[in-house]
Order: sequence, then structure tokens, then C-alpha cells
Amino acid sequence: MQDVADRAGVSLTTVSFVVNGAKPVAASTRARVETAMADLGYRRNVLARALASQRSRILALVFPALEHRLGSAALSIVTAAAAAATERGFNVVLWPVTGAAQLDDYVSGGLVDGVLLMEVTAEDPRVDVLRDRQVPFGLVGRTERPDGLAFVDMDFEGMVAVGLEHLADLGHTRTALFLGDLGSPSWSGYGPITRTEEAYLRLAAERDLGAVVVRAPQDPRSGHRAADGLIAAHPDVTAVLALNEAALSGFVNGLVAGGRSVPDDVSVLGVATSSEAISTADPAVSAVVAPGPELGRRSVDALIDRLAEPSLPALQLLLGGELRLAGSTAPPR
Repeated sequence: MQDVADRAGVSLTTVSFVVNGAKPVAASTRARVETAMADLGYRRNVLARALASQRSRILALVFPALEHRLGSAALSIVTAAAAAATERGFNVVLWPVTGAAQLDDYVSGGLVDGVLLMEVTAEDPRVDVLRDRQVPFGLVGRTERPDGLAFVDMDFEGMVAVGLEHLADLGHTRTALFLGDLGSPSWSGYGPITRTEEAYLRLAAERDLGAVVVRAPQDPRSGHRAADGLIAAHPDVTAVLALNEAALSGFVNGLVAGGRSVPDDVSVLGVATSSEAISTADPAVSAVVAPGPELGRRSVDALIDRLAEPSLPALQLLLGGELRLAGSTAPPR
């Protein structure tokens, strides 16, 4: 830093202000300092800065990648979170952590200032780990009893309501729900699936729309098999809500292969589906699109705000989705 100061003709304190953003510096002076830094190949020592400030300025996104696919919707959350953190002077690392014990090993080293938990379950044991370690954290999702917890989550109930209203307005009276099957007891009470199913069963009953639930693992072949099963067991179903992004294209292809035209015979509407996933199915699938980018941004901003001011109340926010039509829904024959 002294070399930079000498080259730029400023004080060491001025260089510190530029490097750390501690105080405003005149634009012309900042330009001289940044030019000197570039000429000399100066780089901030991240570890030294962390030791001096007792902050690493790193946030961890905890995603159980060995049990969940990092699909388009989740990836949109991660990329938006990273962009929001960069704007606030933080970095984001993705931890593919499975289980509370592994998370405890990670956070015990003090490498991060805060944690965002993704893929939250009803009784998520990771919450207790972070509380015990006194690590600032937020949830992308929510537990069954989120009192006092900071979370930003999708309004799955609201998105199901939007989807069923659209199908009912088209005249459908026999509907089904296509869900992901995570295939592990540890994921019992996984929020998106549980809340979507509960909302569907209640709202479909209120509207007298039938109530058929079909499940499949998160891959296209399983989606194809689920469509075969739906056609065989419930040939009268004319509309499907789908919360299984990874299997959606296979499900649509299975309907077509089974002799069902989309949307003339069966309408298909995705729920909490990313914009990217809509276009990969053939034909393209209409959907209530997941607010993934906003979810990532708001989660990061809320966590950084509480790092700066711990007395702030915990943000609890539900975000709805937007109905986007791509031609896969129509009135029944």
C-alpha cells in the first residue's frame, strides 16, 4: 500500500480509504490510486483483511447437492444471490453439504460471516446447528414453525391457487398434480412439495376439480413413466399441475407418446418452474414461474443487513409467481 501511495502521490491513509471503501475519496484521487494499483499489480490480501476486520465478507449458500439436483430454478437463486452479494462487497461460496454434522464441521472453522440454507425441511436440523454455533443465517424456504427465523420463500399456496384458477377458467373439471419424489425419509416435510400438495388437495376440493396426485423421481425418464401411469389409471384427467422441473419434459413427452395431445387432450401447467425449464419441453410448457432471482437477491440483502445491524427484526417474506402462457393449456375437448 505504501508503494501505491508513493506512485499515486497520496498518503497511505488515502490508499486505505480507496481499498476498503471506509470514506469517500475524490474521483480524480481515486483514479490515480486505482491506476497505481493496476501498474504495480497490487491485490488486496483477503486473509489479512479478514483477520484485521474479524469479517471474511463471505456468505455460504448451503445446498444438499448429493440429494437434490441443482435445477434451473435453484441455479437462478444461486446466481442472483452471488450478484447481490457482489454489489454489497461480499463473496458467495456454494457448500454442497449433506446433513447437520457436516454443516457443523464447515461452520466451526469460522470461514464465513453468514449462511443461507436452501432446500429447507419442516424440522430442519441444520437450523439448530447454526443457532448453537451462533452463526448469522437466513432460510431460502421455511420450516414448519418459522417463528423468529429469517426467511424468504416462494408462496407455493398462492401459485397453486393461480394455476387452478387458470385451469378452472378454461373449463377443466378433472385435474392432477405431478410432484417430485425425493425418495428419502430424511426429506419428509420438504416445504415445496408438502405445501404444494396440501394447497392442491384443499383448493381442488373447494372447486370440485378432482384430486389426483402422481409422483416421480427428478429425471425425464421417470417423468415419462409417470405420464404412462396417469393415462392408464386416470384417463379422464384433462389438466395437470406440475411441480417437478427436472422430470417435466419427460412427462410431457410421455403424454404425447401415450396418444394425448398437449393441450387439446391434456393441459399441462408448471408450478414454481424456472423460465429456462419452460422452453426445454416440447411443446413448450406454460407455468406459474418461480421468482428465483428475486428470492436470491432478497435473501442476501436481508442477511447482510442483519450482519450490519443485528437488532433488525428477522425478515419473513413470501414471493408469488407470474403466470406465463406458452401454449400448453387450453379448454378441454
